Amino acid sequence: MAIVELVMPKMGESIMEATILRWHKKAGDHVKVDETVLEIATDKVDSEVPSIAEGEITEVLFNENDVVAVGTVIARINTNADAAAATAPVVPAAPAVATEPKFTSAPAPVVETAVSGGGAKFYSPLVLTIAQQEGVSFADLEKIPGSGNDGRVTKKDILQYVADRKEGKIIPDVTPEPVGAAVAPSRQPVVTAPTTVASPTYNGNVEIVEMDRMRKLIANHMVMSKQTSPHVTSFAEADVTNLVKWRDRVKGEFEKREGEKLTFTPLFIEAIVKCIKRFPLINCSLDGDKIIIKKDINIGMAAALPTGNLIVPVIKSADQLNLVGITKQVNHLANAARTNKLKPEDTQSGTFTLTNVGTFGSLMGTPIINQPQVAILAVGAIKKRPMVIETPEGDTIGIRHMMYLSMSYDHRIVDGSLGATFLTAVAQELENFDPKRGI
Repeated sequence: MAIVELVMPKMGESIMEATILRWHKKAGDHVKVDETVLEIATDKVDSEVPSIAEGEITEVLFNENDVVAVGTVIARINTNADAAAATAPVVPAAPAVATEPKFTSAPAPVVETAVSGGGAKFYSPLVLTIAQQEGVSFADLEKIPGSGNDGRVTKKDILQYVADRKEGKIIPDVTPEPVGAAVAPSRQPVVTAPTTVASPTYNGNVEIVEMDRMRKLIANHMVMSKQTSPHVTSFAEADVTNLVKWRDRVKGEFEKREGEKLTFTPLFIEAIVKCIKRFPLINCSLDGDKIIIKKDINIGMAAALPTGNLIVPVIKSADQLNLVGITKQVNHLANAARTNKLKPEDTQSGTFTLTNVGTFGSLMGTPIINQPQVAILAVGAIKKRPMVIETPEGDTIGIRHMMYLSMSYDHRIVDGSLGATFLTAVAQELENFDPKRGI
């Protein structure tokens, strides 16, 4: 008999840990290959972890709601597989969608979402979020004895510290630097919160609703983005009459031939991809003082989950797809989001994001950058308006389909000239759409 170790899978480069939501199997249960053992959640998406071998589960090492580092053994399976095979590193496979991510049992390296407080310790995004919310400074954070691997501070450790501080057992520094300042342009000391915090009172006729887990993650991600990047937003207007009329003319034939509905989103993505090729600096991220220009063009698109929360699935290598290919990917990912069937790999590796605020009736918006990207483009509702039309014979007034575009960008790397030029290029690409184009 051989023992196979099931480890917490690596769900992406920036994901260092995951929360166990639910165990489908317990110690003593028999499990088959690829049968779901547990459900986990990251700050990106929920996912199922399948078994990597057939046999009996002998140990379940963590409880539900525990936060576990990537690469940590979470269960052991007793199997009849050859002992020789069991001695090799175990690499479980996630359910395949388009590409299959590799799960590794080796400890994951500390990457961009792990932040150092200036010493040798590193802290997970979850620990940093709790520290920021509770007003725990880096100086105090580094004094917390960690019970995790290599002395790492866990969620349990920092919550115990917060509880002890509120009871007066611990006196924090008088002028600590808040954890949130780690991503701010400059660090300003602040006076720490009182050791005892009174429960807030709510006057009037109110209803108190607890944020769900996804909404808390979104909220933290948005705050982190604003703290990280100095946001600038530019606006443009596009006459998309030719595009609208072309789509109205071909959408029936397109659906009949390809079996897919043709929405505006693939057309917007196609225009964005063409412009990114002309302005590659828009397709980058920032690592300290290093600019990481991405050669792959992976377009994220904001999509609604059944709960009403938004998520950003990613169309990989969009520059390698024609309009039909982009349409199929857009529809597949949008449907997976609506039915809560997105896989972890569906939301990873985005290099630029598109959000359609016009879906909800808005004319324009000022979107927040999806870190670690440096720009996000929003398209508003398409409205008919009387416009001045310039012709060789003179100016006339006509009814045109008009749309506002807005783009927020990271002013550390994208200057106003580049941001405005790129946005104008996208608008012109849409305006110059060929109405005689085939499908």
